[in-house]
Amino acid sequence: MHIVFFGDQHLDSLGGAQVSMRLQREFLERAGHTVTVVAPRMHTSRGSATRLSENPAYVDLPSVPITVDREYSMSWPGRGTDRFLDRAMTRRPAVDLVHVQADFWGAFIGHRYAARHGIPVVHTMHNRVDVGLAAVTPFHRPVLGILNAWRRTALRGVGETVAGSDGWAFLRGLAAGASAVTAPSTHFARRLEQHDVFDTVDVVWNGIDDDLRDDTLAAAPAQREPGRPRFVWLGRMSPEKRLLPFLEAFVASGVDAELDIIGGGAQRAAAEKIVAGRAGVRFAGRLTYAQTLEHIAAADALVQTSIGFETQGMTPFEAATLGTPSVICDPDIAAELSGGLWAVPDAGATATGREREARRADALAETLRRAASDIAAGTAPTPVPEVAEAFRQSSRTAAMIRVYERVLAGR
Repeated sequence: MHIVFFGDQHLDSLGGAQVSMRLQREFLERAGHTVTVVAPRMHTSRGSATRLSENPAYVDLPSVPITVDREYSMSWPGRGTDRFLDRAMTRRPAVDLVHVQADFWGAFIGHRYAARHGIPVVHTMHNRVDVGLAAVTPFHRPVLGILNAWRRTALRGVGETVAGSDGWAFLRGLAAGASAVTAPSTHFARRLEQHDVFDTVDVVWNGIDDDLRDDTLAAAPAQREPGRPRFVWLGRMSPEKRLLPFLEAFVASGVDAELDIIGGGAQRAAAEKIVAGRAGVRFAGRLTYAQTLEHIAAADALVQTSIGFETQGMTPFEAATLGTPSVICDPDIAAELSGGLWAVPDAGATATGREREARRADALAETLRRAASDIAAGTAPTPVPEVAEAFRQSSRTAAMIRVYERVLAGR
């Protein structure tokens, strides 16, 4: 098969979806398939290196940078981009299937391409658009209205017209042109079905590189290194990831522990200010995938702090498959992992606003104290072996290929 991926961002940029798509591409190619990745051109030095290498797996679309650090960019879903893409694809094998793994312009461009050429679409939903926008702007409702209007314009003639102005209407509109929809977790798949985004959503977890996992485990010490409990937090430093509330809870907990913080983003300066002068807290910055896995394997516990935003939450799964338990704030992710964790108690449905945040902070601080105590006592929970095995990318790719084959057989 020749599968064409469409993403909102170039796969060399930072992000969990990009990591997942890189792995999917690699393991599909190992299975004998051809993959082309269509995404906006990057405007950083890493993007320049990619262009100079002329990687045959990439079609870099004309784009403009949309963040100050030029890490992320945007391609406009219009006729000019359509023509550029069609010309680029004439130099590649005939396309069997389009796999859209984008939520905005990448999704529009991918569905437009598939509709023009009569190619079936599998759409992976990576993003709780409503929760993400609510975390970063108080004007999320009008923004969602604008996004839905943009969607209707960009996808005019693609699938059935979908009305509505909320986040679920936006996702329903994206799914209208798809033959199959997948989600990276059971909890997100069921929510998509409950909100009529798609009748039956296939659950296909994002995975971890089999070889890199084995190498990381082989290099890890057989026994825990002596010392204080070691926590690790990693992700994008933005409001929906809840780094700042975590650091405030970490300080308030008073735990005698070390903490590595991996990643970058706009909230780094504020994060550093919260823990200024705190011994044992290190900001590692942006690391490679292999380096990140090494840090997770070396930690006693990973801390996952977002609530309601993650459609899977890859980091606790990566931790589980490396044998590292997690402190989990999101009850849906805790349920998906089935064990091997410390679950932070919910703040309660009746609490709102500041009271709810205060309860969440207190619950997280208490859970960190409990985790540190368990680690020091040698009684930390053990991740569920079945979860670790099912998270291998080879098994995830096999599951996705079954979805592809079903879609092609049903044309």
